[in-house]
Amino acid sequence: MNRSLIDKYNVAGPRYTSYPTVPYWVDDTFSMKAWKDSLLKSFAESNEEEGLSLYIHLPFCESLCTFCGCHKRITKQHSVEIPYINAVVKEWDLYCDLLPSKPKIKEMHFGGGTPTFFSPTHLNLLINCILRRATLADDYEFSFEGHPNNTTEQHLQTFYDLGFRRVSFGVQDYNETVQKAIHRIQPFENVKRVTEQAKAIGYNSVGHDLIFGLPFQTEAHVKETIAKTKELKPDRIAFYSYAHVPWIKGNGQRGFDESNLPSGEAKRQQYELGKTLLFEAGYHEIGMDHFALESDSLYQSMITNQLHRNFMGYTASKTKAMIGLGVSAISDSWFGFAQNVKNVEDYYHLVNEGIIPVVKGHILNAEDLIIRKHILNLMCHFETSWTPDDLYFEELPEILEHLKEMEQDGLLVRGEGQLTITEKGKPFVRNVCMAFDLHLKRRTPERQLFSMTV
Repeated sequence: MNRSLIDKYNVAGPRYTSYPTVPYWVDDTFSMKAWKDSLLKSFAESNEEEGLSLYIHLPFCESLCTFCGCHKRITKQHSVEIPYINAVVKEWDLYCDLLPSKPKIKEMHFGGGTPTFFSPTHLNLLINCILRRATLADDYEFSFEGHPNNTTEQHLQTFYDLGFRRVSFGVQDYNETVQKAIHRIQPFENVKRVTEQAKAIGYNSVGHDLIFGLPFQTEAHVKETIAKTKELKPDRIAFYSYAHVPWIKGNGQRGFDESNLPSGEAKRQQYELGKTLLFEAGYHEIGMDHFALESDSLYQSMITNQLHRNFMGYTASKTKAMIGLGVSAISDSWFGFAQNVKNVEDYYHLVNEGIIPVVKGHILNAEDLIIRKHILNLMCHFETSWTPDDLYFEELPEILEHLKEMEQDGLLVRGEGQLTITEKGKPFVRNVCMAFDLHLKRRTPERQLFSMTV
């Protein structure tokens, strides 16, 4: 890859799981009433036909992985399981009591933290409590994240018996030096065991999450990790860029510093190597940082133009409403966002008082909805288009000038009212999205909020 392009475009930028991004949410126009109204509007427009998505955040981990930027609580005390499950069920009941009819679930995903920190028995209890208040869409998809070191065959069977057909396992990298640096000692044998067990039980999509740009990681490590991954042939692979954000409060990113991280150029070379090896193994690139076999639903959604992106990442289908349950979980009504409190004790207090535990959010205005559409198009399909009335805001000349510069660099091709990101430009899709990000343009952050784009 052209080093001058890396030097030019390797800047701090959002990952665009939402627009506006969380640091640019406007509190002034947000209230609990406004959030509830936006959800009720979305529910009325979409529940009967498409259903909603449900994300459940399970924050507990037995040990701290120092590459992780997620909200978690480190403990070895499994007595925390039942109180947390009771609180999540209460929060779900609060939402179900708000809605005028039974919600129809199209997607349900368990993330964390470590969902498999919880026992199979307790997970069975939680899922059944959720399902008793809902109906299921005909083409529903349930998924969960599993830790290879503690996911048992009973975990896999329990989830499967409840309708789960997709599981992803966090692998990151198989090199021992890298694993020690990120405090994630995870033998290949454990990944092999859970992958083969999941396939034998009948899961139709087994995913592996890999990361490049980790401390002490080299191209040789990436090559070794992907060679081992090819042995197991997961159905989809997330090949993430390590997001170094140690300034975020509560972040566990320590035990190494920036001098231990690959340079922007070396990091990009790791990605290009990994991408080439995955292509050779029969994987197709899906959106940003994702790869899938042709048999996987993520690939099918890409070729049918159904690919969607939200706070759960890339999904095989779109729902207008997504409800997030648990500490720090984010909900999306399409017309608004709402994030839960991040402290477990605060979360318990609010749900026990009968209060939906939202701490902040954003109600999208007409401009936000237009920009959100374009950024979603770019992130999911590498192209977007507009009418003269679509991009009406004052910053249009600035946006077009920025896009012209990117076109001259070969990152995209523009036509009348449309643009397409080139193969050369795909690694810089976040930068292209930033050209449309009016909140970012109008208020440049005074301190670093985002990870680097390369």
